[in-house]
Amino acid sequence: DRGGAGIGRWDAMEYDEKLARFRQAHLNPFNKQSGPRQHEQGPGEEAPDVTPEEALPELPAGEPEFRCPERVMDLGLSEDHFSRPVGLFLASDVQQLRQAIEECKQVILELPEQSEKQKDAVVRLIHLRLKLQELKDPNEDEPNIRVLLEHRFYKEKSKSVKQTCDKCNTIIWGLIQTWYTCTGCYYRCHSKCLNLISKPCVSSKVSHQAEYELNICPETGLDSQDYRCAECRAPISLRGVPSEARQCDYTGQYYCSHCHWNDLAVIPARVVHNWDFEPRKVSRCSMRYLALMVSRPVLRLREINPLLFNYVEELVEIRKLRQDILLMKPYFITCREAMEARLLLQLQDRQHFVENDEMYSVQDLLDVHAGRLGCSLTEIHTLFAKHIKLDCERCQAKGFVCELCREGDVLFPFDSHTSVCTDCSAVFHRDCYYDNSTTCPKCARLSLRKQSLLQEPGPDVEA
Repeated sequence: DRGGAGIGRWDAMEYDEKLARFRQAHLNPFNKQSGPRQHEQGPGEEAPDVTPEEALPELPAGEPEFRCPERVMDLGLSEDHFSRPVGLFLASDVQQLRQAIEECKQVILELPEQSEKQKDAVVRLIHLRLKLQELKDPNEDEPNIRVLLEHRFYKEKSKSVKQTCDKCNTIIWGLIQTWYTCTGCYYRCHSKCLNLISKPCVSSKVSHQAEYELNICPETGLDSQDYRCAECRAPISLRGVPSEARQCDYTGQYYCSHCHWNDLAVIPARVVHNWDFEPRKVSRCSMRYLALMVSRPVLRLREINPLLFNYVEELVEIRKLRQDILLMKPYFITCREAMEARLLLQLQDRQHFVENDEMYSVQDLLDVHAGRLGCSLTEIHTLFAKHIKLDCERCQAKGFVCELCREGDVLFPFDSHTSVCTDCSAVFHRDCYYDNSTTCPKCARLSLRKQSLLQEPGPDVEA
């Protein structure tokens, strides 16, 4: 028993010596005291516990200061999450921000009206006021709103949803990390990654330049990009050293793995020219841009590719339904019951359908390809026609009678068996119109009457 106890004490001493050597070899840089005090510690002495408040003591004069950038970034001590437009100095307190706001106001008044410099100054003024509002709120550790490169970030409240940071490509742990989402392009990132963002918000491009790249994968080569990522300018190569070059099928440019996650999206140029809806790999920026543009009616198909209507029968049917709806629109605008029932709101998701029959969005073409748009538009067309021809007496009274045969039911311009004069909007039976002549008889009578008035002699001046 005594021998066992002696061996136990010897094991404990050996363990203490190993623990002391381990602690001496793995010193905490934030517990750094003056040099001689740490080296005077004996092998059997335990390192003193240091509280978090004492973790960063003041260093004596002449001692080189030790900094750990990763530790500072984790604590959020060196972060500045606000944008720095051109001409904005680093204002760190409320007084400096107020002075900067007053100076920016004066600059705006002195610059020419509607000039680019004045618009930039207004943007700077907005950013300064937002930063001042954030600094005035002492109860929030992290501000709820942050503005950077036209992104408008809002702090997320959800703690259970697991997202991925669009900047560092790592998981966002909502329980222990603060993260933000841009309300314009839905860009998500950690709080510590905000000041590292280099790409402006794509929603600003959508609002100022709402158009597609209609060339199929316009590649210019990796050498034209100086072998750097098109977004973050990181070095890339086709061999994967130092980073793999990934091509975006929408822009034709190459990106690094942090900016290109092999996301799939339908390419508008391939749809318009080839009626090809197969998803292709695109960069994160292109994916967000295409997602924001998917419902915007910016494609004029008859100008971009007029032959598409010859090969896609569904497009011909959709165009006829849209033309009929435009002919029904005047009935609803002048009908009180239709306005009260808000029949035109049936097309509130596709407002351009009640404005013209030429513009299409990518979502329209996707629905045409899937067969959804034809079915839904046929139901709406039937509902509109039922109101005009059966339900509403006022709309029925606005029908037409064929002036050639003066027989049959009341005619409407959106009926399939009618023809409409483009000059006077008179409605005839199609068979009657083409059997008699190719000119409108109503317009012919008006022209004859006009000629007869011109040929009548004028009043006698002597009389």
